[in-house]
Amino acid sequence: MVGTPGPALVTLREGAWGLAGHPHDPSPLLVPVRRSAARRVFRGVCSLLSSLVLVVSVGGWLSSAYLNGNIRRSALFLGHGSQGTEKKDSAGRAPMNILVLGSDTRDTAADCAIGGGCGVGGNADVEMVVHLAANRTNATVMSIPRDTITDIPACTDPTSGHVYPATSQVQINGSLQHGGPGCTVAAVHALTGITIDHFIMVDFSGVVNMSDAVGGVNVCVNNNVYDTYSGLKLSKGTHTLKGIAALEFLRTRHGFGNGGDVGREAAQHVFLSALVQKLKTANTLTNPVAVYHLATAATKALTVDTGLAGVSPLVALAGQLNDVPTNRITFLTMPNVPYPANPNWLSPAPTAPAVFQAIADDQSFSTGPAPTAPAGGTRTATRSPTPIPSVDPGTVPVAVDNGSRYTGRAAALTAALRQRGYLQALNDGNGPTIATTRLTYPAGDKTAAQALAATLGLPATTLSVSATTNATVRLQIGADWPAGTRFPGAATTASSGSTTPPPAANALNAANAAGCVAVSTQDTTQFGSPIRAYALNPQKPNSAP
Repeated sequence: MVGTPGPALVTLREGAWGLAGHPHDPSPLLVPVRRSAARRVFRGVCSLLSSLVLVVSVGGWLSSAYLNGNIRRSALFLGHGSQGTEKKDSAGRAPMNILVLGSDTRDTAADCAIGGGCGVGGNADVEMVVHLAANRTNATVMSIPRDTITDIPACTDPTSGHVYPATSQVQINGSLQHGGPGCTVAAVHALTGITIDHFIMVDFSGVVNMSDAVGGVNVCVNNNVYDTYSGLKLSKGTHTLKGIAALEFLRTRHGFGNGGDVGREAAQHVFLSALVQKLKTANTLTNPVAVYHLATAATKALTVDTGLAGVSPLVALAGQLNDVPTNRITFLTMPNVPYPANPNWLSPAPTAPAVFQAIADDQSFSTGPAPTAPAGGTRTATRSPTPIPSVDPGTVPVAVDNGSRYTGRAAALTAALRQRGYLQALNDGNGPTIATTRLTYPAGDKTAAQALAATLGLPATTLSVSATTNATVRLQIGADWPAGTRFPGAATTASSGSTTPPPAANALNAANAAGCVAVSTQDTTQFGSPIRAYALNPQKPNSAP
């Protein structure tokens, strides 16, 4: 959800990021998405972490034990089995993948106040995979639309021990209700094949408190706006929001973009980004009392995995994120198409698995020049861009048979292929035992076989033309592949090479500037557009000067 031209499709529904809309919101519809949303939330999360650096450095007298105690923590991976480990590059460095989540959970009084009530929510309505290259010269941020239909694996609640059974073809944002963010990690891994090393989940009650502590947050709107449901009324231009005005801004659904969740999310991300810009310049950072409130609010705004549960690891992560040059950060949307059974939902597009694989293999999507090599060291060289094969996996018949002697291998690989878009993949049961894995394909279907091999991490030596006239690509699992859904030793070194994203990914370089929040021009209020509502209600005072 990033960018300029080239809309992606997402569904507008109720409740993104803890903020309820009006009960009479229109039914879901497909709308173009402003892809700048992901850029803003990435900047916001990075800035929120960076603010901890500022707070800790300025307020060293604060007890780190107290701040650590504020941070909520949860298990990283709640799925059954393992998601594997990162592949290191030739210098022994590993990439890092962080799943950034925005939740509409209302489990505190403050979140209930922002959300307009308790007892609803509990979905992971913002999901972004932030990939840091092994050599830390580039980063990729891939948004996964919340209405993506996928299979959620079985998850175990770490607190109660309750096992949530696997569910098929449901919205991925509901995975948060299956035991917590660790199940969303499992669902994202099952969808993409990407190993998730950490997660960060953000709520907005702490952010609002931080806005008050710094004396308000500056935001810009590109037109007059009055959302009659949230109460937000602002004239065109830049305003300083705090207190009730900040709450109104964060709740506004009918005022921005297309009058739905996507516009509201974009506005929330602008608010979060602007908050930390204020943090960097606010005089309150020299005031010990203000620093105390800021540190408390910042740490209380986060839920993280146990590996990040502390000020020190969060500060270290912030430093790594900040070291990546802006022109080496690329934002992508998971390539998507309407879900066949309901066009208001989404499915991964045929090119999505190749994007997932490029991230898993530490391929950069950035085209900007690589950073200058540091003194006494060298940067890993990037390779020439390699286009992703344009193959629709849904059109490729694949037969999978197990010649490995290990039980269940054909079923596991068939399920993995279907998860990655190969909907015609069929379990062909047990075949003759073979020592090495083979992938045979009909004459003329080499490109389809190469794309399938790339999905599974199979080397080129496993491919050969089929001796039969059968139109099916056949995967014969050998004894050299006893476990896992990716071939052992595949891409054993993280490359950080460059690759070209498909057009459906709507790639955008982070160096592009962002503008004001776009006020909706559609009839989203009882007075028509929020611009017209502003003009027809002069008696209503503005929310902020």
